[in-house]
Amino acid sequence: MDSRANGSRDDRSTLADLAQQFDRLESTVDDEAREQVREARAIAMEASQTTASVFGNTIKGFDRADAAEAFVGAIIFGIPMFVESGTLEAGAFIATHPSYLLATIGIAISIVIGLLYVADIQDVRITNPILGVFPRRLVGVVAISFGASVLMMSAWGRVSWDDSWLALCQVSVAFVPMAIGAALGDILPGS
Repeated sequence: MDSRANGSRDDRSTLADLAQQFDRLESTVDDEAREQVREARAIAMEASQTTASVFGNTIKGFDRADAAEAFVGAIIFGIPMFVESGTLEAGAFIATHPSYLLATIGIAISIVIGLLYVADIQDVRITNPILGVFPRRLVGVVAISFGASVLMMSAWGRVSWDDSWLALCQVSVAFVPMAIGAALGDILPGS
């Protein structure tokens, strides 16, 4: 059965439960408070309809649409990094402290894991991991955001690959917000 069909059935039962709670509350309060209960019910039902199309979906797999969403999110979050000279300065600093490069990449990947699997923004399920270990969505988001960082920083002349270590460090600084943007771009549409 389609995961969205299951999700919509769960949403309906949750809404039905909420409506029953409003009914019980309405029957226990005086006339003055009844109107407030009715208004609260209307607000809750309206809110459930407006957020249902984005939030509350079960997300599985990682397809071309997900990759495109991740790319767009990465670019949106990355554009400020491409035009800001602070990215180059931070990359130059990291180039002189190799352990900071590992920490930078590790922090970026940790944030992506948190957004995808811990923050509970959407119900993201791991299906068919690569080599039985690496979640496809995580690998896709990280690879797309890093690739977009390399592509855009190079295309816009922000890095020179003559000094590949420095360029890698500068690209890695841009990668951090781009990975966050890619994760959010991928899961917020709820596909």
